[in-house]
Amino acid sequence: MREKILNYIEKNSRIDISELAILIGEDEVAVMNALEEMRLEHIICGYHTLINWERAGIEKVTAMIEVRVTPQRGMGFDKVAAHIYNYPEVQSVYLISGGFDLMVTLEGKTLREVSGFVTDKLSTIDSVLSTKTNFILKKYKDHGTIMVKGHEKDDRLKVSL
Repeated sequence: MREKILNYIEKNSRIDISELAILIGEDEVAVMNALEEMRLEHIICGYHTLINWERAGIEKVTAMIEVRVTPQRGMGFDKVAAHIYNYPEVQSVYLISGGFDLMVTLEGKTLREVSGFVTDKLSTIDSVLSTKTNFILKKYKDHGTIMVKGHEKDDRLKVSL
């Protein structure tokens, strides 16, 4: 049941509990209890709204910053990652394979603001050896959702009477 619930709410976190219960063939109370249990176990970590800021007419700059670090003795990369993800500007931090160790995503109002964060905060952390900043110029697809107007997908089943 958990996997069925997670698959549905990952694509539509606003689904009504009674509708979700019907879709997966379970009792509504059982679904509510499972959701609460997964929230307490930190399997469900939050609910987010995906916004196309460009269409909203609001300027935001998003950057993906590759970070090479020296892992901390006995802590690996966790301590460095925690230091970074506690900044409010930071949207995400991932441990990655390849030429860099961490991928940091952050948002700012201007290129200068993002660059300032990298220079004044990220690069000053003792364990950070180097960074490479990549600015996102346009989002075509984000979190499985196509962001281009005219490509809205209707997942509802077609029913005729």
